[in-house]
Amino acid sequence: MEQSKNHKIEASSFDLQQYLKRINFEGEIQLNLEGIKKLMQSQIFSVPFENIDVQAGKVISLIGDDIVNQIVTKKRGGYCYQINGIFSLLLQEIGLPHYYIAVRPLVNPDPNAKTHLSIVATIENEDYLIDLGFGGNSIREPLKLSEIGTEIQHDFDTFTLVKTEENEFLLQILIGKEWSNLYSFDLNPQRWIDFKPANHYNYSHPDSVFTQKLIVVLQNPLGKKILSKNSLKSVTNGIAEIISFEDDQLDAILETEFNLKV
Repeated sequence: MEQSKNHKIEASSFDLQQYLKRINFEGEIQLNLEGIKKLMQSQIFSVPFENIDVQAGKVISLIGDDIVNQIVTKKRGGYCYQINGIFSLLLQEIGLPHYYIAVRPLVNPDPNAKTHLSIVATIENEDYLIDLGFGGNSIREPLKLSEIGTEIQHDFDTFTLVKTEENEFLLQILIGKEWSNLYSFDLNPQRWIDFKPANHYNYSHPDSVFTQKLIVVLQNPLGKKILSKNSLKSVTNGIAEIISFEDDQLDAILETEFNLKV
């Protein structure tokens, strides 16, 4: 028993029915591809990606019960560790095999450490990438790891997986007519505790994108809404609209556009 400690996130307070209510999930859970896709989209359409607590100078906890309290009880969101962490608690509860991988974000041109957490899950005897916590460019359903070089449509976004010279996976998104790198990863399993240093960097280091500006993202069936600093970008069926707002309008926008009360 001691050997498996910290391999996965643990939370004695996780209650399946309360979680399903939080993500507005209806129907029966199915352990097939369509079933996991439905669960994944129910969460990303209900739980925002956000760094409000980072901007407030707070410590971001990796304790499972704190994450459950944050997302289920307080109806807040979080970044990758919290969002993918609570989805991992769901996968454990329903008995779907999975493990964590350390991911290197490549959105910015500067070299970056492996500060992102994603999940690899086995669904119907195939390995899939599951990631609900990469902000505005998150995949929206499980992505089969064997589909190398294939254009993969997730609603209005197009993704592809390629192999690098280092034999790593590289996830790309099509922006306009150009492929843009999102992140790279290998399939070496990580323990939950392994992400403590990267989490500390993300919520405290001045070079972290999360300490530099407010970011809030909420996906929806027709697109997504992205708040960054003092602008709100709404994407519907691939068409973007951007509005600016004043600081004193922030709380109202968080509540009306993202269902967030802080």
